Parts: sequence; C-alpha cells; structure tokens
Amino acid sequence: MRKSKLFCALPDYISTPDSMAIDRHGNLVLSCPNFAEDSSSGCVVKISKEGRVSKWFDVPVHPETGKARNMGIAFDDDWNVYLCDNQGWSERPELVNKGRLLKITVDDAGNIGTWTVVAKNMEHPNGIRIKDGSMYVTNSYMHPVKRSDGKLTSGVYRFKLDEENVDIKNDLSDKNLLASFVTENPDCQYGVDGIVFDSKGDLYIGNFGDGEVWRLTFNPDGSLKTQASYAKDPKNLRTTDGMIFDAEGHLYIADFSANAIGMVNPDGSVERIAQSPDCTGLEGGLDQPGEPIIWNGRIIASCFDLVTGPDKVNTAHEMPATLAEIPLY
Repeated sequence: MRKSKLFCALPDYISTPDSMAIDRHGNLVLSCPNFAEDSSSGCVVKISKEGRVSKWFDVPVHPETGKARNMGIAFDDDWNVYLCDNQGWSERPELVNKGRLLKITVDDAGNIGTWTVVAKNMEHPNGIRIKDGSMYVTNSYMHPVKRSDGKLTSGVYRFKLDEENVDIKNDLSDKNLLASFVTENPDCQYGVDGIVFDSKGDLYIGNFGDGEVWRLTFNPDGSLKTQASYAKDPKNLRTTDGMIFDAEGHLYIADFSANAIGMVNPDGSVERIAQSPDCTGLEGGLDQPGEPIIWNGRIIASCFDLVTGPDKVNTAHEMPATLAEIPLY
C-alpha cells in the first residue's frame, strides 16, 4: 500500500472540500460546497504548488435558498468555470429538485464577469466533465423515478456548453438524459457519482452504492453506443466517488466509504492502493476521500469528512478540513 500524507490544511471558511481541476496557470482549483456549516455558502479556492490556499471567488447563490453548494467543477477551452450546484445533497425536503448547473466567467483575481444557469431543478448534480463542446454530468438521484423494487435510479446528462435554463424533470423523459443506472446495493442507495473520459474518448461512470465502474462508448454521431460494466470488486472497491486516469490508463477512484483510494488497471482488475482508519486528516490520513486528481506527479485527494453510518469508516466531522497526497507510482 502507498502511504498518504497531509498535503495541506484548509482555511476555516472551508468545512467540506470536494471536486478539483487545474487552471490555465497550473494551480489546483478546489470546489468547496461547505455542507458541514449550514450558515456558510460554497466557494472556489486556488492552491499553489507549495500548498498555499487563497479564495478565488464565492459562488453565486440560489435565489430561493440564499446558498451555493458547488461540487463538481470543470473548465472549457476558454477557461469558463462550470459547477454542479448540488442544493439537494442534504436531502432536506425544501431543497428537493433545486440543483443547478452554472457557467461562470471569472478573471484571475476572482471577479465574476457573467454567469448563467445551464440547467435548473436537478435533484442531485454531482460530477462533471467537458468534452467536444458538451458537458457530461452525473445526477446521483432522479427523485421522481419510482421503481416497484424500491431501488434508486440515477443518470448521466449531456448539455451543450451554450445551453441555458434547461428545465430538468429528473425522470426518464429528460431530453438531456444520456444514460440511466439502477443502484442494486440495498445498504447504500446512492447512484452515479464519479465521471471521467479516457484517452480514447470513452466515458467512465462510477455507480457509488454498487462500487461499480461502467464504460460508455459512442457512435460517430455522438449517440450512445454501449453501456457496460467495466470493473467491480467489493473487496477492493466499496464505493466510487471521484475518479481520474493517469497517462498509462490506470483509473484512480476515491473509495469514500472505506477511507481508501482504489485503482482499476487497464484490464479491469482492481487494487486498493491506499487506505486509512478513522482519522482527522491532520495526521495525513485519507479522511473520507471525495475525489483524487493527478497534479505535479502526485495524487491529491480531497477529504470530504462529513458522512457517517454503519458502512462508513468515518465517524465524525473535524476541523480543519484537509487535502491528502499519495505517491503516483
């Protein structure tokens, strides 16, 4: 196993770190929904190679809730910022179907020029990737979808980068729905989460509750060609949160419930490459990792450190929030 260590402790205005991207200058950019502190709102920060953290901007709030709860983050070719504003993550009834996808133009100093709502009324927008003029988004719950067996339906949505104010119904009739999934595990009914493209343009999706990775391939016209299971190994991969490929085709996955990082080899076999017991993160542990990213020759993992339960190693939220690092090789 590779040993994790503390990369940095985050300022006290960050209680819950989540998704990451790399900006045009090579800085690590971190999306912070701050779920652990209900009175605070979401922000985006920049982190230097030495681990210095500075706030980039506060995310425009939802007009009804007065908060932003930004999770997934991605840049387009023009360095516009796209965010999954996951308003309903807490599952409070008044927040159901209030999620948004945001497109924000912001300069290096954090001044927001323009911002638009790409899609609205989503139940649980979570992860996002951008490719060839479209954004692909995991919607971890599709709230109105009812199955007779009680199992959860979730889906992957696709939007053009210039779409605005798309009204999402969170059901199988949504025109932007690319693929739907069912979470079979009765003990963890949480749907699609991690999302990433490989070097060939195939799309990989993690069904969180099942700990399963799916591969989606496309026809030349961009329509969905195949949707098939790629990797599943409950012993080495319990849950599939954020994920990232390295240059050799290894897929690194945040195993949120197990305080671990899993690795899927190009042949689909799974290894657990790092794991921590319940911890605070300050001692360098993986304190409920939410997403890994490869940056400057190492793996950086955000430590979400919030959810507890019988299937979770994590038992409590602690401050300060942290990022961990593990060797890439």
